[in-house]
Amino acid sequence: MKDDEAFKRWWARRERLGASPAGVIALMRMNSEIDIRPILPAIRVPTLVIHRTDDIAISVEGGRALAELIPQARLLELPGEDHLPYLGDNADRIVDEIEEFVTGSRAEIEPDRVLATVLFTDLVNSTERATALGDRAWRALLDRHDALVRREFREFRGREVKALGDGFLATFDGPARAVRCAAAIVAALRALDLEVKAGIHTGEIEIKGEDIAGIAVHIAARVAALATAGQVLVSSTVRDLVAGSNLRFADQGTRALKGIPEEVRLFSVAS
Repeated sequence: MKDDEAFKRWWARRERLGASPAGVIALMRMNSEIDIRPILPAIRVPTLVIHRTDDIAISVEGGRALAELIPQARLLELPGEDHLPYLGDNADRIVDEIEEFVTGSRAEIEPDRVLATVLFTDLVNSTERATALGDRAWRALLDRHDALVRREFREFRGREVKALGDGFLATFDGPARAVRCAAAIVAALRALDLEVKAGIHTGEIEIKGEDIAGIAVHIAARVAALATAGQVLVSSTVRDLVAGSNLRFADQGTRALKGIPEEVRLFSVAS
């Protein structure tokens, strides 16, 4: 996730809220001194130990030692270097293995897929503004930003999926409304002296509770990442679907999007 700006912001905020710098030092020192090996043989319940073989945070030898000392523990080694179980190419398999271990079977559930237009927004130069304003003033400005964006979502019948630190992920049942909403957000935030960029794509998405997933979401995120300050960037799919809506676009050429096998033609929304 090193190239995912939204994830990095979320992770950094999680760390800042988790402990003070002094607290981190104390916790790391405490963790380094804990040795649970003497009590592991006392475990008398079924145990599954999962470890990626190239984990860069904790050596796989630690997982092997854990499984060896717990009576009748099952050790599952998977490829990969990610430490967090919900990241990495085999994250879904980890969930499946846990489900099968706990329940004795894996549920084959067909994901709920729908056609939707996906919008990502992101504040530009937010770190610099936050530094210049200070935490309290920046928080107040960010609250106004959030309220304004949510107002536009309501106006254009968009569904907020989640806030992403300095931006939002939302879906719309029509691409034209998504484009107009994004343009309205860009214009309204200029009144607050804030610059925002947006990316839009239409495709099938998977509904996962309150969240969404799927290749269409990834494309929209990549499109947003390529946008510049004040720009609403859309895929050719969106441009083609809104034909006759009186929206105007400027061709931005064909671009390769990370993780997407085919190049995508992009268009910016003309004011």
